[in-house]
Amino acid sequence: MVIVSIIIIFFYLFLIGTFAFGFDKVPPFKLKDLPKKNTFTIVIPFRNEAENLPNLLKSISQLEYPNSSYEIIFVDDQSNDNSVTVIKQVLDTFSLNENTRINIRVIKNERTSNSPKKDAITSAIKQAKNDWIITTDADCILPQNWLNNFDEFIQQKKVKCIVAPVTYSNSKTFLNRFQLLDLLSLQGATIGGFGIKKAFLCNGANFAYRKSVFEKVNGFQGNTNIASGDDIFLLEKISKTYPNHVHYLKSEHGIVNTKPQSSWTLLIEQRLRWASKTSAYNNWFGKLTGLIVLLTNALIITLVLLSILGLFNLKIFLYLIIIKLLVDFILIYKSASFFNQKEVLLSYPFAFVLYPFFTVYITFLSLFKNYKWKGRTFKR
Repeated sequence: MVIVSIIIIFFYLFLIGTFAFGFDKVPPFKLKDLPKKNTFTIVIPFRNEAENLPNLLKSISQLEYPNSSYEIIFVDDQSNDNSVTVIKQVLDTFSLNENTRINIRVIKNERTSNSPKKDAITSAIKQAKNDWIITTDADCILPQNWLNNFDEFIQQKKVKCIVAPVTYSNSKTFLNRFQLLDLLSLQGATIGGFGIKKAFLCNGANFAYRKSVFEKVNGFQGNTNIASGDDIFLLEKISKTYPNHVHYLKSEHGIVNTKPQSSWTLLIEQRLRWASKTSAYNNWFGKLTGLIVLLTNALIITLVLLSILGLFNLKIFLYLIIIKLLVDFILIYKSASFFNQKEVLLSYPFAFVLYPFFTVYITFLSLFKNYKWKGRTFKR
């Protein structure tokens, strides 16, 4: 058992260490105030987001990009609250001022598959006037220079697909800080993957690609039976077709803020939704990464029990725990520094203890349980 434990921890150390190395290989992107060149279609699917839409719309009104150079398509996915009314009320306010008049449309989702969000994005892209598509979510807040970053990045890079940073905006409770630390580790792995030329993660809350590329890879065709994964599966297809034209936009001025889940129950449902798509991944590196992380967390729980029962050397167990603690901290610290959220690191020791149990629990639950999202039940 000792040898097996050391081997698993060694692979985990190598994996996370590689991500930490790759993180630094992705250079920060700086704006150069270039003349605006590109036009964008921003796609925002929503379902029952009346509470969140005002903040999103306010951030949209503050975007520092020519209004004539972008359009926004909201896709209503059968909302039964007053989300559409909220959007139209804000639009009426915008239209009173020529300087804030923005081309915003609300369309209905055309359901054709088991994945409402994929259908919503596809519905919007069919009507998009511009070649560059950017997706985000209704519970997000966009930075003022968001489109400027995409525009200049496109001008300076040979790029067909752009993955950009996402973080949580609320860290007042331990639940929120736990989610933020988890997201920082995912963002660290995302950036690190790009740094070692193994792009395998992205977040649909800040994701851009050409409409022509979306059509070239046949959009979401091939994985519409899976409700989630509109971002990851599309990244896989684009990366396979255009391996040298997918980049990460590592800009502190391009960070999109979103909201963490407000309860442990909702967090579990979210993670079950995320877990539902893992078996369909085609990216071998992504699968290997998930396997190593799962084995390591399962190992930690096993060694805790064995050490308590006196069946495993306590000193070796502590050494293995410390190794994992330190290598995880290095990657999360790099990510927290980039996102300017180092204060959350105070909760790292507590989150570190909880995380293996949480991860293994979600994995076990995902084997048997369907999940609920936005008032709907989806099969695993």
